[in-house]
Amino acid sequence: MHISDGILTPEWCLAWFAIAIPFIAIGVWQMKRNTKENASYLPMLAMMGAAVFIISVWHIPVPVTGSCSHPIGTPMSAIIVGPFPTVVLSTIALFFQTFFGHGGLTTLGANTVSMGITGTFGGYLIYVLLRKINSPLWVAAGMAGFVGDILCYLAAALELALSLNPGSVLSHWAIYSLGYMPTQLPLAVAEFVFSAGIVQYIADRRPDLMLGKLWGEVTDA
Repeated sequence: MHISDGILTPEWCLAWFAIAIPFIAIGVWQMKRNTKENASYLPMLAMMGAAVFIISVWHIPVPVTGSCSHPIGTPMSAIIVGPFPTVVLSTIALFFQTFFGHGGLTTLGANTVSMGITGTFGGYLIYVLLRKINSPLWVAAGMAGFVGDILCYLAAALELALSLNPGSVLSHWAIYSLGYMPTQLPLAVAEFVFSAGIVQYIADRRPDLMLGKLWGEVTDA
């Protein structure tokens, strides 16, 4: 993740922006609607935005990919404030992280797709499926964090392969993915732990703040 400027071709930079923009638009609309309906939603959005920024700014360079590894925090945010609003929070976090030398402005769309969309919705889907089969809340949240984290980096690897190696996308996708895994797997385990702990803590003490509903009521502890 945090693909820097100058790595992806201009055509792919534009393509990833085109994919990200509809998700951002829906997220902004949901944020406005939810803020009007629930007075607690805006402070929780601010808290999750800060959490995503802080969690995803920690990074470990990955020489094979020219990028870096880090936890993402977006599956946890999706469970609490919703997946579409989390896309918006991710985009904002990624934008400000460019001023710390992480990522780039031309690759903001690509980084939003990998962290803000793939990691968010992939992890949230796992959460929903596990809750539907009555998995404990902390297990569902933890697995959301773990799977979302790994999916984010598989998406980033695919973005690199599509742009840099159009003639051998699958083989280079595998190479880039393997390059991420030595650093990313331990971080995904850490993401399991903090996602499980934070979501369970909020559900136990302030279940009214668990607002990340998409397909029915799945946030009861």
